[in-house]
Amino acid sequence: MSNNVPGVKLNSGATIPQLGFGVFQIDRQDTAKTVQTALEIGYRHIDTAQMYGNEAEVGEAIANSGLRRDDLFVTTKCNNANHGYDDAQRALDESLTKLGLDYVDLYLVHWPLPGKDLYVETWKGFEQAAKDGKSRSIGVSNFKAHHLDRLAQETSTVPAVNQIEIHPHMQQQEMREQDERRGIATEAWSPIGQGKGVLDEPVLGKIAAAHGKSAAQVTLRWHVQLGNIVFPKSVTTERIRENFEIFDFSLTADEMSAVAGLEKGQRVGPDPDTFDR
Repeated sequence: MSNNVPGVKLNSGATIPQLGFGVFQIDRQDTAKTVQTALEIGYRHIDTAQMYGNEAEVGEAIANSGLRRDDLFVTTKCNNANHGYDDAQRALDESLTKLGLDYVDLYLVHWPLPGKDLYVETWKGFEQAAKDGKSRSIGVSNFKAHHLDRLAQETSTVPAVNQIEIHPHMQQQEMREQDERRGIATEAWSPIGQGKGVLDEPVLGKIAAAHGKSAAQVTLRWHVQLGNIVFPKSVTTERIRENFEIFDFSLTADEMSAVAGLEKGQRVGPDPDTFDR
């Protein structure tokens, strides 16, 4: 792994960098340049998705980086329109073509889509993709405990990762504990709450001042110390670099407790039990 970023060992045997770079809502025309900047700064874990529409640009940045494939960890996610055994595998083939890769390190079911009720068949398609070597690890995103229960009952592979919304206003302690009991690593999307009030919390400002850091850096450090895998997004070089500089300080137990006190159970994204688009 690069530049002192810790690695998290997955149940698949792979190791994922605990800090990565996300490309959600980055415009296609900006994606290649932004990902290239992140790679130059030292990020080695890139998180994209079919839904984002910028896999080809991520692939362009990877191709131009000069980095060895083994030094990168690349995640993509199955689009909601591609649920089903065959469709999920076909979609991965399309992603690999766009990314210009022979395999991804992690392929995720983006949403369970309970109304379609196809996520078990989709997962079986993922299992086949893993057997075929097209994804080194397979996982899920936005799954709750009852979704994981069905996979355990009806399939044979425990997801390596569950990527869920986590930030100080939506901490998901119970779900993180559920993942840990099952041997599933937890990834946090929207780690700083998409600019919807999290970073304005006076508690974070006070902790940041004590460490000579920003509220965003404190929030990302809180994630890391909880054990979450995290991949903030930015298009600003200074912010991309700032988000990477979270391994030269630590939060005290009291500071961790103070951040825990910001819990509101407040999502910025949809509820996986009702989201079906």
